[in-house]
Amino acid sequence: MSLKERVYSVLVVSAAKDRGAALTSLMSPARYNPIETVSDIGAARRAASERDFDFVIISAPLPDGSAAGLAMDAAETKRTVPLLMVPAEIHEEVFDKVAASGVFTLPRPTSKTLFLTALNWMSALRERMRKSVKKEISVEEKMEEIRLVNRAKWLLIEEIKMDEPAAHRYIEKQAMDRCVSRREIAEEIIRTYSTK
Repeated sequence: MSLKERVYSVLVVSAAKDRGAALTSLMSPARYNPIETVSDIGAARRAASERDFDFVIISAPLPDGSAAGLAMDAAETKRTVPLLMVPAEIHEEVFDKVAASGVFTLPRPTSKTLFLTALNWMSALRERMRKSVKKEISVEEKMEEIRLVNRAKWLLIEEIKMDEPAAHRYIEKQAMDRCVSRREIAEEIIRTYSTK
C-alpha cells in the first residue's frame, strides 16, 4: 500500500479555534480521518488516552501548560508522530529543545505547501514506526517461544529424566512430525507435566 493510500488519524491541539479549523481544512478527509480538534492539554491527554492517533499537531501556545512538553510526551509513544507549530520568532529555540525527542516543528505562520510537506514527512516516519513495532513484536514472540521451549525441556529433563540434547531433539522432532510449531509442542509438554 502506498503512502497516498494510507489513512491517518489526527489530533489537532489549538487554543485558537480559527487556527485549528484552518489546519483541519488543509487535510483531506480521504487521507486524514478521523480528525479530532481540542483546545488545551488536558483535553488532548484525555483524547489520547481514549485512542491512539497517528499524528498529533499542536499549535502553541496553549492555555494550560507547555505545548513543547505535550509534543515530547506524544513522541515517546511508538505510535504517534507529533508536529509542533510555534511563532516564527521562537522557532529555532523550540526546535533545539524538542528535535532530539523526535518532534517535527514548523514556524508559524506557514504556507499550505510547507504544511502538506510536513504531513508527508510525518507519514513516512509513521510507516517506519509501524514496521519497527511489527519487528519488535516478532522478536518478543520469538523470545517467548524460546522461554516456553526451555521450560518444556527442563520439565522433560526432570520428569522423564532425558538429558538436555535429547529433550531438545524430542521437541524439534514432535514439531516436525506433527507440522506444528515448537511453541505448541512446548505448551503441550508444560500442560502435561506442570499439573503433576
